[in-house]
Amino acid sequence: MKDITAIGEILIDLTQTGNNSAGVPIFAANPGGAPANVVVAASRLGAKTALIGKVGKDGFGTYLRQVLTEDGVDCSGLRTSASSPTTMAIVSVDGSGERSFGFIRGADIQLSPEEVHEHAILDSRILHFGSVSLTPGLSRNATVFAARTAHKAGILVSYDPNYRPALWATEADAIEWMRLPMPLVDVIKLAEEELPLVTGASGLEEGSGILEKQGVKLVLVTLGSEGVFCRWKGQTWRQPGVPVQVADTNGAGDTFFGAVLSQLARREAVHPLDGLDQTELENILTFANRAAAVTCSRNGAIPAMPYLSELGLNS
Repeated sequence: MKDITAIGEILIDLTQTGNNSAGVPIFAANPGGAPANVVVAASRLGAKTALIGKVGKDGFGTYLRQVLTEDGVDCSGLRTSASSPTTMAIVSVDGSGERSFGFIRGADIQLSPEEVHEHAILDSRILHFGSVSLTPGLSRNATVFAARTAHKAGILVSYDPNYRPALWATEADAIEWMRLPMPLVDVIKLAEEELPLVTGASGLEEGSGILEKQGVKLVLVTLGSEGVFCRWKGQTWRQPGVPVQVADTNGAGDTFFGAVLSQLARREAVHPLDGLDQTELENILTFANRAAAVTCSRNGAIPAMPYLSELGLNS
């Protein structure tokens, strides 16, 4: 049985690494895509993971499959499109390490429900997905199918409503689809600026309370260098971040979430959230913040993610 199976985009992050002597930006073709990032982060931290997604029949697609395999991610659910190229995200980085995004969509939106095998979902403790695969395309139906299948089977469902304006026709369309899966979700991780989109409330207490009333058991709102805001069983607190010299924030949130899920999956309870108390959860969040800090200190997304040996076991 897998600890974590993710469904969604795997792509090439054309990430700016600097400028040449003429001031022209230089880009590196890094492996990326939020769901892929999460399972690689979790795998490097000791979890058994798998990815369901789609790449093109091209050099980038071959490379991405190789990266996942080398990091121990099961690729049996990774399909290849004969007609669409591998999706690319163009990630520009400013002087403070903050990112801006552009996209060239391809194979990732061509994943159909028929290509998602139910046994791959049921053979996992956690099913993870994000909102990028809820944008228009076949992958929208495939993602909803996977989340509903997992929820019906009592498998923990985790969700990252990762808002990228360039991928949506309108903000209203994004809000509608980002909110749609909420009744299926057990654990959510979102950035502070995404909270109003999925709840209609900007305050951390109010917004997270709305999500809890909708049935989300664990709410995590990342706050950049300030760490994370958590709501669990009616209690809320902030878990401080880890100071670090930032090189690139790309993949930091995914590293954080992958670390959280890896720790939840290794719990001996029948369901990953059963019997979880605040002290144990605080330890998990501290571990995840440390992992994210390491990613921020390096360039790229997947290439920057730490291994368990760099962090030590969560006590």
